[in-house]
Amino acid sequence: MAGVIPINVRRTNQNKARERTLQTSKVIPIFLTAIALIFFILMLIVPLVSVFVKAFEQGAGLYYAAISDPIAFKAIKLTLITISIVVPINTVFGLIAAWAIAKFKFKGKNLLITFIDLPFAISPVVAGLIFVLLFSTSYGLFAPLLNAWGIKIIFAPAGIVLATLFVTLPFVARELIPLMEAQGTSEEEAALTLGASGFKTFLFITLPNIKWALIYSIMLTAARAAGEFGAVSVVSGHIRGLTNTVPLHVEILYNEYKFSAAFAVASLLTVIAIINVIIKNIADWKIKQQTKI
Repeated sequence: MAGVIPINVRRTNQNKARERTLQTSKVIPIFLTAIALIFFILMLIVPLVSVFVKAFEQGAGLYYAAISDPIAFKAIKLTLITISIVVPINTVFGLIAAWAIAKFKFKGKNLLITFIDLPFAISPVVAGLIFVLLFSTSYGLFAPLLNAWGIKIIFAPAGIVLATLFVTLPFVARELIPLMEAQGTSEEEAALTLGASGFKTFLFITLPNIKWALIYSIMLTAARAAGEFGAVSVVSGHIRGLTNTVPLHVEILYNEYKFSAAFAVASLLTVIAIINVIIKNIADWKIKQQTKI
């Protein structure tokens, strides 16, 4: 009959349409992946490589001289001291907070989460100004008390530690809370039922389940502590050799047009960032392996 399409023709048309759909579905992921890779190379790989190229631009001798300079060494030393104080404190706090939030129900839980997220909401510069208004010995809220006891926080290493402690506070807790909530409380409840104490339950059940996420969160905290600029810049006073951390020392070198030296010192922070990325990938792989088990 006229106007009637044979069944085999319709099937052929359907197959062709299906093939076009499959080709399109293959092209789109490739296209999007290519865009992501180009963006990744331009925004991450090229800048990272540029840091090291610029750092070694005038030779390895200048690179070594820049990072072994006494002022640079003092900046590195202060940065390491800050990390060694801040990371353990925030790790302990993050563990306790994450355990409480993920494993228990109590009043004020949402308020605690809000307090943990507060450093994310406040600009680091504003956070630094808040500490100046509180602890400045000239016009701070606690100035009479600080002057009476001879304590100096602002424009001193203590202020740098305090500011860094504030801006890095959420990292451990925020990394652990989703994982601990996803794991639930069944294993802990079983351990408690069998007579284990709360401390032993945490040590032998909870901690092994979160160890890789904990390691990554510690590295993340350390990396942020090493690279913090805004809050530290406000409370440090930029006293060369006394209150300058590595990022502040890099800024001084750059402002003095010592570009190779600035990039040489900055490469230390870049190394920390690369190590951080490697540990993150290892931690993600280990967490996925645990989930499969």
